[in-house]
Amino acid sequence: MKEEIQKFFKGEVEDSEETLVKYSKDASVFEIRPKLVLFPRDTEDVKQLVKWVSYTKNAQPELSITARAAGTCMAGGAIGASIILDFTRHMNHMIKFMDDIPQKYPAKMPASITVQPGMFYRDFEKITVEKGLILPCYTASKSLNALGGMYGNNSAGERTLKYGKTEDYIISAKVVFADGNEYVVKSLSEPELAKKMAQGDFEGDVYKNLFDLINKNKEEIELAKPKVHKNSAGYYLWNVVGSKESKILSGGEGYFDLNKLLVGSQGTLGIATEITFRLVPDNKHSKLVAIFMKDTEPLGRLVDEILDLHPETLETYDDKTMKLAVRFFPDFLKNRGFVGMIKFMWSFLPEFWMMAGSFLGGGFPKLIILAEFAGESEDDVEKKCRALDDKIRHFKQKIHITKNTAESNKYWDIRRESFALLRKHVKGKRTAPFVDDIIVRPEFLPKFLPEINKILSKYDLTYTLAGHAGDGNFHIIPLMDFSRPDVGQIITELSDQVYDLVSRYHGSITAEHNDGLVRTPYLYKMYSEHMLGLFNETKKIFDPKNIFNPGKKVPVPGGGGTKEYLKAHLAIEHPIEHKV
Repeated sequence: MKEEIQKFFKGEVEDSEETLVKYSKDASVFEIRPKLVLFPRDTEDVKQLVKWVSYTKNAQPELSITARAAGTCMAGGAIGASIILDFTRHMNHMIKFMDDIPQKYPAKMPASITVQPGMFYRDFEKITVEKGLILPCYTASKSLNALGGMYGNNSAGERTLKYGKTEDYIISAKVVFADGNEYVVKSLSEPELAKKMAQGDFEGDVYKNLFDLINKNKEEIELAKPKVHKNSAGYYLWNVVGSKESKILSGGEGYFDLNKLLVGSQGTLGIATEITFRLVPDNKHSKLVAIFMKDTEPLGRLVDEILDLHPETLETYDDKTMKLAVRFFPDFLKNRGFVGMIKFMWSFLPEFWMMAGSFLGGGFPKLIILAEFAGESEDDVEKKCRALDDKIRHFKQKIHITKNTAESNKYWDIRRESFALLRKHVKGKRTAPFVDDIIVRPEFLPKFLPEINKILSKYDLTYTLAGHAGDGNFHIIPLMDFSRPDVGQIITELSDQVYDLVSRYHGSITAEHNDGLVRTPYLYKMYSEHMLGLFNETKKIFDPKNIFNPGKKVPVPGGGGTKEYLKAHLAIEHPIEHKV
């Protein structure tokens, strides 16, 4: 196989032991050894590879292509048993930067930037921030992840509450379909769609067959749409026709946009080779308000009142997370210098007193809520923070408006780094993301969170709970000993129970992290058998030979996307640290 591919492939084709071991893992709990790892030099490499795999598939049924960027997927979406196609070595550049969308649009729009999928977000952000612009759906792992992964997973993060997910920022993409040709995918008007469907070629058939599928099942598809602020489960068939963003980006004529389906499809329908993102102005000033809740009962009502003031972010973490920060406080002092260390220690005095008070009967807060406000001036931001203080004072919770950026960063450090600290200090166990991305509507949280804790307490697991309170999206990542013979059984049992609970509260089993290998077996908890059949039909429309990242979104009988496959491919050792 290697020799055949090298005849037409300009990039590197590698099968060393070191390479195969490295690419057998992403940031998930799995380990799957590929046959080859390829590093394409350009789009022509991608096209030729897809054509070769499609042609050879009948003779070698196990052939497939898993597109990969930074490999930070926590769901097992970036690993596969055949060919891994890594874009980060060569196809990692900015293609162009535009200050404004072209003049045909009815109003001045934010800038756009076109990049290759292997470009790291950290390099991307340096370019945009210099222009006072940002892609606000960035993730907690933005120092590690790449843009292709954000497109494939429909990524989101702290600022998604106000700004939305990756799907809201795609203007267009170039995508290689299963016929091995590259196509421009963008929002189409009704006449443009009719013309596309009449082409009579592979691309035209994709548009026609998908349009027919959606049209014939319109009511079922609309009913299946999860009633939460964000969702990454399944194929987004409800988003393709007539979305608001499509109309905006096409100057009011947008009607049908395949990007609304391809974003979040984890490379199972085609391979993106270029992506054009819409950017927004970055705020010049921001400030954080910390709210310490001793009782979670009013959480839903509290969140509603905070949302009335349109915060930039609304995050939360639990008492375990705060106690970890105090317990392992010396880790936060590293690399700060003497003066920085003194300032940081001084800023932590309230938390130390809070901890001491809990031992004396004062009670430690059950949840810490972080509401961040942004604006054009410091006065503007200060007024928003004071308005929040006045508005929620009747809840009688302790409220603290941070004085400066350094103090705000303290709370963000706790939110982002505490679990890495826990993993570092608890020997013999590692992070296990499998129920790591659940979401229910915020009004259900006061009842939902105690029930989640009750389920987890049955298994004597060490875990913290943190997430996006404004969305009702929580991340739970336990520490587990993967050398135990029953770890697979625990993962599947817990997943069943947690996702049953999520289903009862009409939520989603994954808000941001997507299905991959870890949640595809549980899609039936959210969707009817008929909807799962529509997902399967969608996959066949785009990928009739199942060459693109099989076993994700749609299970493969006897292969990926089943509980048996999940348990059989758990990694015993794994060095990845997770940021949520």
